[in-house]
Amino acid sequence: MHKELPVRKKIRLEGYDYTSNGAYFVTLCVKDRQSILWEQNVGAISNRPNIKLSKIGINAENAISELNEKIAIDKYVIMPNHIHMIVRIESGGRTEFAPTISSIIRFYKSCLTKQLGYSIWQKSYHDHIIRSEEDYRRYWQYIDENPVKWAEDEYFK
Repeated sequence: MHKELPVRKKIRLEGYDYTSNGAYFVTLCVKDRQSILWEQNVGAISNRPNIKLSKIGINAENAISELNEKIAIDKYVIMPNHIHMIVRIESGGRTEFAPTISSIIRFYKSCLTKQLGYSIWQKSYHDHIIRSEEDYRRYWQYIDENPVKWAEDEYFK
């Protein structure tokens, strides 16, 4: 008997050129949503988390700095079990590799994996093509406010 494999949901916008100049909001999640990027939430006051990156979180931030030497990372936030960033692709930019969102995320994940000696990542990632200045500002604000709203998140422990 032939068993059909599950069909993976398409996560890229069909027909869109991901090498196009522009900004992208990207979310990378830790495998099994493990909260390993922050230290324990000690000393939080009024639902405002006391953010301190764990050793893995510090490595994740170092890998973002390394990535930012190759492609523009306009804004980012490291959450306990995921990372948000606004990535900007510009033709004639400073990248040494094909500037697609896929290649950028692959470079970032492999950079951190090499630093740690093992992978912490969920298989894929989420991206949103930022289409307007208003859209850009909304994602910028979302990144700013995300740590404060962490206590309200369904994955907050």
